[in-house]
Amino acid sequence: MKEEIQAFDNVISLVGDTPLVKLDKVTASLKGHFYGKVEAFNAGHSAKDRIALHIIETAEKKGILKPGGTIVETTSGNTGFSIAMISAIKGYKCILSVSDKSSPDKIDMLRAMGAKVYVCPANVAADDPRSYYEVAKRVHEETPGSIYINQYFNELNTEAHYLSTGPEIWEQTKGKITHFVCCSGTGGTISGTARYLKEKNPAIQILGVDAYGSVLKKYHETGELDPNEIAPYKIEGLGKNLIPSATDFAVIDQFVKVTDKDAALVARELACTEGLFLGYTSGAVLQATRLYAEQGMFDENSVVVLLFPDHGSRYMSKIYSDDWMRQQGFLDESEPKNEINYIK
Repeated sequence: MKEEIQAFDNVISLVGDTPLVKLDKVTASLKGHFYGKVEAFNAGHSAKDRIALHIIETAEKKGILKPGGTIVETTSGNTGFSIAMISAIKGYKCILSVSDKSSPDKIDMLRAMGAKVYVCPANVAADDPRSYYEVAKRVHEETPGSIYINQYFNELNTEAHYLSTGPEIWEQTKGKITHFVCCSGTGGTISGTARYLKEKNPAIQILGVDAYGSVLKKYHETGELDPNEIAPYKIEGLGKNLIPSATDFAVIDQFVKVTDKDAALVARELACTEGLFLGYTSGAVLQATRLYAEQGMFDENSVVVLLFPDHGSRYMSKIYSDDWMRQQGFLDESEPKNEINYIK
């Protein structure tokens, strides 16, 4: 009898079960044991594959999303890519609204995957009709047979990580995890994972990452949204100028804020030292881990898992561009570039 061919039916089968990678060089000066949960190994190269698949398949089961229907979403790029990828396989139309803060690489990828894209100004109020939230709502209302993923206010966002990311980390660490460090944007990743881990061991510390210019850290500490906290910043997919209901602040123990510059430089450091070519928020997570270490958060027995959300290929025109980094003032003008040598 012939052996069966080992193959997956499609790339949807490659969502989840991402690896833990031990971090040695970038954490050498820190107390504890550090591991990166590398979500770039998902089929769509980010953690957002998990929520896109869970929300879409739940809508199918409920009969809300029918064959040939349209999926609409607000996205910084990664969720949109995941939706576009799944839509291509399942035969749905895909319409996405993104902020103009999203890298050109992300926008080009969305179009390449067959999505129709609306690019909206980032630095407007969430309820402004030009905001990517309001544009997506309007497109959904005007498009018959469409569903609106609405990841910021969809409990299924959180549930997806409760059902997958949390159990994976618990199993991969054999229950030894003591700290989980994760960015918060929609809040689904940190909240769903935290709920699962806290159920297993309430002593596990859930350490959030926020951006300067975002309202999440202060809201967590005071319960109030302070509009004075809102300011433009560069990091994509981190922080918010509103409070997403997908965020369960009760399961998050602390937040720290990171700067645009530090997050960008640390992402580049990860590539050059650990060989992990990851996105802007991955740099933010590692920088936040260092800040928590400065606070004395970890000891020699700590087992710390850092969630790295996406792949570096989505930031080629931003943090991996020396020209862009210099334009932002993130690189010293006198610092030599890595030259390209052409042999003629």
